[in-house]
Amino acid sequence: MTPIEQYEFDRCGFLVLKNLLAPNEVQALSHAIDETEQHALAHLALPPRKVSPWMKSHDYHRDEELGYHAWGGNGDGETLMIEDFWNADAAFHFLIDHEKTMNYISQIVQERATINNSEIRIRYSGNATGAHMGGPMGTKYRYSFVGGKIDCMMVRMVYFVHDVGPGEGVFSVVPGTHKSNFLPPYYCAPDEEPGMIGLEVQAGDAILFTENLRHGGLINHSRQTRKTLHVGYGPAWMMSQNIATADELPHITQSTRDQLSQEQNNLFRAWPI
Repeated sequence: MTPIEQYEFDRCGFLVLKNLLAPNEVQALSHAIDETEQHALAHLALPPRKVSPWMKSHDYHRDEELGYHAWGGNGDGETLMIEDFWNADAAFHFLIDHEKTMNYISQIVQERATINNSEIRIRYSGNATGAHMGGPMGTKYRYSFVGGKIDCMMVRMVYFVHDVGPGEGVFSVVPGTHKSNFLPPYYCAPDEEPGMIGLEVQAGDAILFTENLRHGGLINHSRQTRKTLHVGYGPAWMMSQNIATADELPHITQSTRDQLSQEQNNLFRAWPI
């Protein structure tokens, strides 16, 4: 993280990182996302089921073959969420200890960092992601500056495998709200919220942000299906922050663990080891 990036992340609560992924990495991830999407859509309504500990309305398909949890749909205005995608395809595994990513994480999470969130978020035409977070968030998601260093709890990296421009459901933020002393007073679509801005990106770019920042996704007015990979990080004591397995141990199958290096496995271990 350069001095300019450090300043802007502290000031705004996010960074747009150009070309964080190489073209071959983008191609591999895009193919794996497409394959996992088709599998999830074909199995979405089938047992076994897993009800979210946080959101009882979210009744996930727990796939025993590929090890993911999936919820949602692919109709107009809908989102398909595929969590724990690490288990579905080894093509995702290089992201676990992605060197460029971890160089950023190590500078803003001062405790030993582990992965606590993993989701493929697929947003179809007409979909928006409601704005959330911002202001006082308590211990789990707080943004702090301690001893001359940024010290975040949960942070998230969003990877983009295709361009996302105006009207295509761009990721959106309200800069600076990670430092607000008041909870957001707005209850409207993200496109209508004062201060909300959309962040246009290209394939290979990524957005790093503190979960304390108010964020969402503007309406996808296009016919393009918007596909992103989200990976969350935080101190090792933090349990899963996926919706399907909230505050449980990370859902990493034994088959997946057997494919990973010791260093990669350590990035999924909740405290204590």
